[in-house]
Amino acid sequence: MTDYTKIDFTELAGMFDDEVVTHSYVRDVPLSDGRTLALVTLDNGRDHTRPNTLGPNTLLEYAATLDALTARAAAGEIHAVAVTGKPFILAAGADLSKVSLLPSREAALRIAQLGHHALGKLASVGVPSFAFINGLALGGGVEIGLHADYRTVDASLPALALPEVFLGMIPGWGGATLLPNLIGIENALKIVVENPLKQNRTIKAPDVLELGIADVMFPSVNYLEDSIRWADDVISGRVKVKRPNEPGKVERLVKWDAAIGIAKKMLQSRIGTVPKSPYAALDLLKAAKSGTREEGFAREDEMLADLVSGDQFHASMYSFNLVQKRAKRPAGAPDKALAKKVTKVGVLGAGYMASQFALLFVRRLQVPVIITDLDQERVDKGVAYIAGEIDALHGKGRISSDEANRLKALVRGTTDKAEFADCDWVIEAVFEELAIKQDVFAEIEKIVSPEAVLATNTSSLSVEQIGAKLANPERVVGFHFFTPVAVMPLIEVVKTTKTDDATLSTAMVTAAKLKKNAVITADTPGFVVNRLLAVLLGEAMRAVDEGTSFETVDQAMAPLGLPMSPSALLDLVGLKVGAHVLDTHHAAFPDRFYRSENLHALADHGTLLEKDDKGKVKGFDKGALKIVAGGTNPSSPDEILTRLQDGLARETRLMLDGEVVAAAEDIDLCMILGAGFPFQMGGLTPYLDRVGASERVFGATFHDPRVEGVEG
Repeated sequence: MTDYTKIDFTELAGMFDDEVVTHSYVRDVPLSDGRTLALVTLDNGRDHTRPNTLGPNTLLEYAATLDALTARAAAGEIHAVAVTGKPFILAAGADLSKVSLLPSREAALRIAQLGHHALGKLASVGVPSFAFINGLALGGGVEIGLHADYRTVDASLPALALPEVFLGMIPGWGGATLLPNLIGIENALKIVVENPLKQNRTIKAPDVLELGIADVMFPSVNYLEDSIRWADDVISGRVKVKRPNEPGKVERLVKWDAAIGIAKKMLQSRIGTVPKSPYAALDLLKAAKSGTREEGFAREDEMLADLVSGDQFHASMYSFNLVQKRAKRPAGAPDKALAKKVTKVGVLGAGYMASQFALLFVRRLQVPVIITDLDQERVDKGVAYIAGEIDALHGKGRISSDEANRLKALVRGTTDKAEFADCDWVIEAVFEELAIKQDVFAEIEKIVSPEAVLATNTSSLSVEQIGAKLANPERVVGFHFFTPVAVMPLIEVVKTTKTDDATLSTAMVTAAKLKKNAVITADTPGFVVNRLLAVLLGEAMRAVDEGTSFETVDQAMAPLGLPMSPSALLDLVGLKVGAHVLDTHHAAFPDRFYRSENLHALADHGTLLEKDDKGKVKGFDKGALKIVAGGTNPSSPDEILTRLQDGLARETRLMLDGEVVAAAEDIDLCMILGAGFPFQMGGLTPYLDRVGASERVFGATFHDPRVEGVEG
């Protein structure tokens, strides 16, 4: 067991001499019966745009504050301690920009130990301790609360999360040890592992209460006063706190290891075995079943030190900075002031994709949305789907009944396109055929105003050609979503040679209001993500056609760490879509993109993977294997991977030379947000540099110096 009091942390603090210190301010609050509560407020002196963070100097001041309060408690001067944050924010965890600069594993170990040393003092202050979670709580901000005896939460809390696994780390200041012993292993797995891997999902106050992270929730209007009153009642014995989610003997003996085993299989199927942090988190959560908290903290110290000093964390920081900084200031975006107001949205189509668009637009923009299709039956089906999804959100507690009713009232369906006349934004989601898209835009152009934006969700056709027959082609823009629309965070905004700045600005502002990250691309086949995935699918099918098994191909490409194998990707997007993607790129670039007749035959056959009644993959369909049999020149996994790496490097270099996007970072951003390229790999272009593909293909690197990370 580590004695944190004997460690000298002054050298570590000196490494953070420019830290924005979050100070610990104490004031005494009188309670009933002559008792006193010492309220610690964390505040870095900045407004809400700069959240409280926890650097070494902040932690040392916090520790000294709690030491002083411990002495006061021993002297009988105070009878409880509570910690809260400045308005709207408790704390956003460690300052990651500084953590990524730690020079050694020893320094990383010290930051882990200092977190335990400081935050752990709240548990041993000698009187009941409370955390008043008044606002944003991420990472170490959550762990502050976990060290308290009791917790309250503000009903308006915008987000609570332990995002460390997403960033190549683990919750290393108590989270991996304390949380499962507070809310149970299954709930802890959701917060520590599952949510971070779902695009870093956060939870709001009702979930914080339901899971048992907080003991009680109060409205924001009198949140602090209510929390203090509740703390008074707890201390006096007037309130007894019950925790139904705390794990008992049965859970520890039976459910704990089983839940870990299920989670491990889920990870292996979803993300493979390249990322280290999710599996490290599983090891810590498994070990938290027994032993002392001090033993758990020692395990967290060592694991956090290993990860923070390793390549995957540094690669993750490159990815994190892209998503947090570059994505919020998109390259090439016109002035936001040029954007047109969007007060009504029209959706051409009422199928599955179109209905997803309508649902997203009505939820995020809160404006009327109208959908249309060829006949009333299809329209009614689309409207019913949207209403059902809104009801499902209400059922999950994500929206109130009033909001659900309001949203449903904003959605209408019609077969009369004249009702689109007052739409400011029209997006099409019709069949992926140029003539059809041209015709629907030509028809709608006669109805809407000349200023209305016409957006297309095409994934493979030329946006400029789609608008070629229009009188005002300057108001046409590509707006390419990824499926599932509600989940995937990327929109490729496609600018043609005719798209004007007002239209482009409207598209970028609208994407932001939809809470999506937008990257501007030129109007070229496949834009960014599909063009690079076409390289992957092409190399996969080339190897299969030449006699390599699908299993070997999947194994060969696993080191990229993508969320699914080539065979699973083909199964997801559909064999006909996969064949269409390869055909489109082969037609545009016949010398670089492979076209597979076997893939067309597989599409006609209709099945690649054999599944059971529950949809679980059992293996490859025997009929499909017969179709692709006959190749006589199989490749090894290493040969396939090298060809794929070189193909990706070639196509990426050509996209940059052709100014499809502004910089290599934009390609990395697209692949992270649109294709699920792992954070821990640090972006596609740094990966291609590290494995030597860049130098093999064009004799240089995308980045100088190279970005640290893993080869996979």
